[in-house]
Amino acid sequence: MFGKVLVANRGEIAVRIVRALREMGIGSVAVYSDADRESLHARLADEAYHVGPAPATESYLSVEKLIEVAGKSGAEAVHPGYGFLAESAPFARAVEEAGMVWIGPHPKAIEAMGSKVESRRIMKKAGVPMVPGTEGQISSVNEVRAFGKEHGYPVAVKASAGGGGKGFAVAHREDAAEGAFERASREGEAYFGDGSVYVERYLAGPRHVEIQVVRDKHGNAAHLGERDCSIQRRHQKLLEECPSPAIDPAMREEMGRAAVEAADAVGYDSVGTVEFLVEGDEFFFLEMNTRVQVEHPVTEEVTGIDVVQTGIRVAAGEKLPFTQEDVSWRGHAIEVRLNAEDAANNFAPSPGTVTVYEEPGGPGVRVDSSLREPGVVPEYYDPLFAKLIVRGSDRQDALRRLRRALSEFRVEGIATTLPFFQAILDDEVFVKGNYTTGFVAERMDGLKIEGPSIGATAGDAGEKTPREVEVEVNGKLFRVKVYGDEIVGSSGTAGAQASPRRGKGGSTKRAAVSEGTVAAPMQGTIVKVFVEKGQSVSVDEPVCLLEAMKMESEIRAQKDGVVSEVLVEAGRAVRSGDALVVLE
Repeated sequence: MFGKVLVANRGEIAVRIVRALREMGIGSVAVYSDADRESLHARLADEAYHVGPAPATESYLSVEKLIEVAGKSGAEAVHPGYGFLAESAPFARAVEEAGMVWIGPHPKAIEAMGSKVESRRIMKKAGVPMVPGTEGQISSVNEVRAFGKEHGYPVAVKASAGGGGKGFAVAHREDAAEGAFERASREGEAYFGDGSVYVERYLAGPRHVEIQVVRDKHGNAAHLGERDCSIQRRHQKLLEECPSPAIDPAMREEMGRAAVEAADAVGYDSVGTVEFLVEGDEFFFLEMNTRVQVEHPVTEEVTGIDVVQTGIRVAAGEKLPFTQEDVSWRGHAIEVRLNAEDAANNFAPSPGTVTVYEEPGGPGVRVDSSLREPGVVPEYYDPLFAKLIVRGSDRQDALRRLRRALSEFRVEGIATTLPFFQAILDDEVFVKGNYTTGFVAERMDGLKIEGPSIGATAGDAGEKTPREVEVEVNGKLFRVKVYGDEIVGSSGTAGAQASPRRGKGGSTKRAAVSEGTVAAPMQGTIVKVFVEKGQSVSVDEPVCLLEAMKMESEIRAQKDGVVSEVLVEAGRAVRSGDALVVLE
């Protein structure tokens, strides 16, 4: 077994890995950027090294710096976590060439499954059920139109190297084919350095169900059952549960067998996840994630198998300590992702300082977090900062426990997705387990989502920051929110709530305008500029596309005018309030 491991990641997954290493008696080495100098993962690790400025490209994505730290610290292996370089074959090779062990699958497996075109070819050959699609990558929008004409609309255009909702666009009609082709290709190039795309039939209302697999270096393999990840927005998962409300034991066995065959087909030698789309009693291969998943805790809670430690043991050359016959599922687990996003304001990013942070506890409650006290959720990275996982004897028991835990979870200073999860617990479709991947789009307008009671956010600049005051009246304790000298609400010990707001569709953000200037509403990176000098624009017309915390927002004009200046270009990093375009 290893004596010391470098954790090439940050946030809650870095904390999770550090804790797993400590339980195994292995030394841990953390890395941190300027923005993470006071982070929990750096404080918990046995050693921590600075790797650069806040932008990930200059720190967590710098292979040279990470390899340098690994060598300097004496690490024998590198665990990449998820995101960043977790599915980078070049990084895996660099680790091995430096004489260390990569805690993940071998580079060829990463390459094979990282390319959706190649993975489709391999899975088809292995007999894994596939959604109808092109055999290889396509080179023009005409091929999208031809596929749509043959198979019907809607169709999905996907970046070959895409994932996490990036490089994915749907054309519901022929006239939308060009936009879908361009977006998928652009995002593939921007996020993964590969603009190649392919097209497949789009299943409008499937469930997204994945199978956790593990295969060691000796060819022993097993699956750990399914996770239902259908509650998602813009193909970004929000909630996962195990087992799936829609899968019976027979389908679990069939899907599990297909997942193991997928792992065998590429000689997989680590923990990984095979994702499927399920429609009725049919399932189709979607992709394989060659790393530990964000949602692995629900599998751990139901099977009792530590997924992270198992991956480390496999990397060290140990044989699987269990067989398929040893795996069983007891109870029901649900995970919700706490993102720094304002769910009542179209999930607008809301990074910043967390002024109050209190986790729930009690039986069947687990929190994997990058915080354990007030701190900062930086704007430079993914908005996920914590995961709440609950376990019950069955799904209804888990839902009751989730409701209780959500009521105890207290986060102030930023907007979060907590109110969204509280709202869906009152939605009959979710409670009955009859949801699909279209749940958020279809049900959002009917959800009563509490607005954040945290002062100014990315979407609500100008609100006053409240303070919570405890007041005792006739021997009874009340907690009230106070904005300046104004009490806006009161309740018993549960605390005051802001007025409900309904969710809104779309993905746009209206920019501030001062003397004809269109300004950035939040910090981020310009993905595309839609206008040029001398062009006439109308009110509400998009002028730029801004990416912040893995979310794209169209920045729109608030008045008619003519563009007199374009102050940014694609790839430019901007801060909140920076001028983008000037209108006359």
